[in-house]
Amino acid sequence: MKTSFQTLAIFLILTACHQKTDPIEKTFQSYQGENPGASVAIIQDGEIIYHGSFGMAEMALNRQVQGNTNFRLASVSKQFTATAILLLEQEGLIDLNWSMDKIFEDFPIYGQGIRIHHLLNHTSGLWDYEDFVPDSALVNQVRDQEVLDIIRQTNEVYFPAGESFRYSNTAYALLALIVEKYSGKSFPDFLNERIFTPLGMSNTLAYVKGVNTVPNRAFGYSKEEKLWVPKDQSSTSAVLGDGGIYSNVLDLFKWDQALYQSTLLPSETIERMFTKAQLNDATEIDYGMGWHLKTLNGEKVVYHTGSSTSFRNIFYRIPSKNLSIIILTNRNEPEEEEMVGMAEKVLNANLSKKKSMKNDVKSKF
Repeated sequence: MKTSFQTLAIFLILTACHQKTDPIEKTFQSYQGENPGASVAIIQDGEIIYHGSFGMAEMALNRQVQGNTNFRLASVSKQFTATAILLLEQEGLIDLNWSMDKIFEDFPIYGQGIRIHHLLNHTSGLWDYEDFVPDSALVNQVRDQEVLDIIRQTNEVYFPAGESFRYSNTAYALLALIVEKYSGKSFPDFLNERIFTPLGMSNTLAYVKGVNTVPNRAFGYSKEEKLWVPKDQSSTSAVLGDGGIYSNVLDLFKWDQALYQSTLLPSETIERMFTKAQLNDATEIDYGMGWHLKTLNGEKVVYHTGSSTSFRNIFYRIPSKNLSIIILTNRNEPEEEEMVGMAEKVLNANLSKKKSMKNDVKSKF
């Protein structure tokens, strides 16, 4: 049993450690003060062991980022779209082997070879709808249905389905339409009724301008000539299936736990989401269903980055360690690919922090 002196000493050591420059806060030094900000959470064994809020959610009003600040998730949204599809599959309402020509009327003939599972793992070969949308379309933004309309006008694909991997926002817009067709609900309503509400994610939503409102919203900023300029939306920001969800780290903690606990989907289905898809020749790709896949020190990592006009995010999980890192930001830097490195920098900073605290306690006794 620790003596009262030992208990006091440990308290003083931990207090001193906290007063030192936190290595995680140092990582986000440029996000602090009057800069566009970040919300960061580390989740370990079912608890948020670190949460940091930095900088501004809305610079003009001097409104700071907090734990309940909602950021546009961009492509981090894809895991929810994939989950919606798998919920429909679980209920027998769809089959992942259904082809596009059977699902959508007037789909180009190449749709005969494109299955729902090709959409999920980015092996459909569909053209990027963004290439057909000018920046001048910001006033009348493209929506998911218009993505389908664009594809109906194309007569070729990048490659036959299953022959290669090419990341496709088009595919996830079509997945949202599939959810609507076979659930009989709008995509935002399905997500809310089947995922967000059951999990208590009360601040998370698929945002539709004029229909719903994002509470505690972070607005996006882009750096132009060393100044941060408001730039929250683009001509494609209204497409929901590929990136239209807003959420915060506290709600995403609930989602993270639902994945560990198989709350919405059985564990075997979740494992399918986290399993590398295969091309037609059996070559594995580093993507499952709504999640990128990699390894770190021999452990499987499932993650997804998100990048839109002025948001850069990552949801990074090491399931075998019951460890997750969430980083949400409202700025147009760094490049999306660099968010993986940022998550791993936070991971290493946390390990360094824990090791330092342990050494301080040992040196005292």
